[in-house]
Amino acid sequence: MTSATGLPAGMQVIVRDWLNANHVLFLHEQNVLIDSGHLSGLATTRREVSRRLAGRTLHLLANTHCHSDHMGGNAALQREYRCRVLIPEGEAARVRDWDTRALWLDYAGQRAERFAFDATIGCGTTMRWGGLDWQALAAAGHDDGALMFFCREEGILISGDALWERGLGVVLADPPGGLAAARRTLELIATLDVRLVVPGHGTPFNDVRAALSACHARLDALEADPRRLARSTLKTMLSFAVLERGEMTEADARAVVNAAPIYREYNERFLKQPPEQLFDALLLELERAGALTRAQGTIRPQA
Repeated sequence: MTSATGLPAGMQVIVRDWLNANHVLFLHEQNVLIDSGHLSGLATTRREVSRRLAGRTLHLLANTHCHSDHMGGNAALQREYRCRVLIPEGEAARVRDWDTRALWLDYAGQRAERFAFDATIGCGTTMRWGGLDWQALAAAGHDDGALMFFCREEGILISGDALWERGLGVVLADPPGGLAAARRTLELIATLDVRLVVPGHGTPFNDVRAALSACHARLDALEADPRRLARSTLKTMLSFAVLERGEMTEADARAVVNAAPIYREYNERFLKQPPEQLFDALLLELERAGALTRAQGTIRPQA
């Protein structure tokens, strides 16, 4: 039975922001949460999930993929509810070994609390959540191990960062192949009979064709210019670092850029700027785009 919100009874979407991924909560015989947000947003995650559980327990926590804004609350929710944790099969080795490069943590100046998982979800697996069947589909591009979850009966796609209403999650310039993988994921989505997309960030939406068109145009532009792809990657990482902290001094932000290997590696391979100028160039582009503001030596996310 579908409610007036377009969601099946027992399925709720908790829309967050660009730092914390959205949560999807299924209330049924087994209560299931998809994605747990960022570590810095944990208080809100716990409050919103608890309010909707209304005294019930959380049985299962699953992730679309394991970046800090999607799995940052895993460890805390696991401790609080003693719930099982399921992650995509393609993420298992990097989470088990806590590979901070593959998880974009130390590598990109991000952070998350280490957690353990109970089992993995393989591509093609069907889960019974909220009294409905959800098929796990490969969603490589933004993350090569990512999954989407599709309910054919309801025409609902939980897309993670593979598709948003006006874009998709950042695709790394290195290793190569990310743009082609992202395109294949979009082509897969186009074959599905989707009436509602629940994205990893932003509000759920119905106009799937327009979203796919916007994403293809974005990929075309990035594919045509590897330097643009590299700059886009680094600007996203820097913007996320500021967003995570709320505000940063210019000195602290520069220290992140100097310390996180991704900036040095991308600059050496693609941008070839004097290292001391890289931070200034990225910050200037983000200011011009309206993503960040700078005043009296302090950098803040654009409200």
